[in-house]
Amino acid sequence: MRKFFSLLMATAFVFSISCKSTKTGGSAGLNQLTKKEKEEGWVLLFDGKTSEGWRGNNKDHFPTGWQVVDGTLHCKKSGQGEAGSRDGGDIITTKEYSNFHLKLEWKLAEGGNSGIFYLGKEHEGWPIYKTAPEMQVLDNERHPDALLGKNGNRKAGSLYDLIPAKPQNAKPAGEWNTVEIICYKGTVVHKQNGETVVEYHLWTDDWKELVAGSKFPGLNPDWANVAKEGVIALQDHGDDVWFRNIKIKEMNY
Repeated sequence: MRKFFSLLMATAFVFSISCKSTKTGGSAGLNQLTKKEKEEGWVLLFDGKTSEGWRGNNKDHFPTGWQVVDGTLHCKKSGQGEAGSRDGGDIITTKEYSNFHLKLEWKLAEGGNSGIFYLGKEHEGWPIYKTAPEMQVLDNERHPDALLGKNGNRKAGSLYDLIPAKPQNAKPAGEWNTVEIICYKGTVVHKQNGETVVEYHLWTDDWKELVAGSKFPGLNPDWANVAKEGVIALQDHGDDVWFRNIKIKEMNY
């Protein structure tokens, strides 16, 4: 009886702590915000149930190559990389952002490739990567892009083709990775799985020199002049990729 009473008291204690955490805005459920996050100005970019707030790049609809499934935004594999002929392509937010703190989670199928873009601008006939910086999403162990570029600057978390993510702490294919992208008055930070892996400064002389040595001037001669406000985009690279818990806080102080 004494053991039973002790167990009962312990259970009651855990339950009370759990309730207290919920009331004070502790951990949130999938695709939800805590009370504290709401007070701080965070908003969801994905409600886990619909594609509201998203559409295809240069499209007036949400492409069928993407689907909302099990609380995720899922880009379905085309089997043809970026050349896939289905109704796919990158998806973009219906709102533009300038100074912000973005959080989300992603996972890939084996051999997968995708990306998270920001400050992007739509241009007729162009994929979003011709106007926007990209935080790389990649299966480093299997996708050949991990071996290209310079010093690992095409691996997961990197500023694609420009700055490698250090430390390189991406989780294997099939596991969820957490991401934070902070953009404030030209200073940009990439965080991956809780660690800062990239930091740089837009529009500076160093930035222009960095871009000049990359592939981007060949895609768009004005690429270095990244917009001060633009869309956030998720890439369709023809591989299975899932995103969830997408939230943002604007910092227009």
